[in-house]
Order: sequence, then C-alpha cells, then structure tokens
Amino acid sequence: MDESYIKVKGKWVYYYRAVDKVGAIIDFYLSETRNEQDARAFFDKAIKSSGLPRKVVIDKSGANAAALDTLNIHLWLGGYMLCMVEILAVKYLNNIVEQSHRKVKGTMHQCLGWKSWVGAESILAGVEVCAMIKHGQMLDSEGITSWDQFYALAA
Repeated sequence: MDESYIKVKGKWVYYYRAVDKVGAIIDFYLSETRNEQDARAFFDKAIKSSGLPRKVVIDKSGANAAALDTLNIHLWLGGYMLCMVEILAVKYLNNIVEQSHRKVKGTMHQCLGWKSWVGAESILAGVEVCAMIKHGQMLDSEGITSWDQFYALAA
C-alpha cells in the first residue's frame, strides 16, 4: 500500500493504491488530505472489496501506520486476535506499488493535472480497469481477449 500525489484543480491531492505481492491491483482511493481518517477510509474500502489481508507493506507514513493500528485494535476488541494484520514498514518491499504508480503519473503529466475531482476519479478508474484487464484480473477472463473484456465493460 502506498500513496502518491496528483494534481486536481491546481491542488496536489493524495492517490492511495494497494497491490498484492505479484502486482495485481487491489483498490485505489483519492483524498484531499493525508491523515489517519483518510487512510482508514481507504483500508475499509480495500478490505470490503478484497477481504482482510494477512500482511500490509507500507512506507514510513505515520497516517497509514496509525490507521492499521486502529484496525488491529478493532479486530482485537472484536475477538479476532488471530486475524490481526501484520504491518511491515520496509522501504524496499514497497517497490511493487511504487512502480505501479508510473501509469498514473504518466497520464497526469500528459494532461497537466485534472480540472475536476469527478474527471480525475473517472480517468483513474479507467486506468486501473485497463491495468486489471492487462494483468488478467477480471473475472471470467479465460479465453477472452483484452479488447473483448474492455468492450464488454463499456457496453
């Protein structure tokens, strides 16, 4: 899990992303601030779509660590001690998600930032879906070409 900066309406905002250990995209989230509440909202969204992870690799961000600590406290108090998330703050283990930011950064540099929040979310969602199709993450993708998957989504 990592966050990056993108420009929306002339302001730098935070773009949270999570990928698994092989680079498959888990989820993304756009936020105006970088604090525990936004990191927690991202983790809640990612957990809702992909389930609770066993380990999370983060950078040295205090907001992400605090959000994961809060999540672990809720798991502990809820009686799910064996399901607690292991937090790894190792700089070089985070390279997979750091490298996956390249597509988004390239798209942002081409358009010099986005003019609206809705436009930024729409383009980023499209970039993520295209990456998921390319990596074969879509359901029932066996035997269907990338173009057919894309046209099925657009239809």
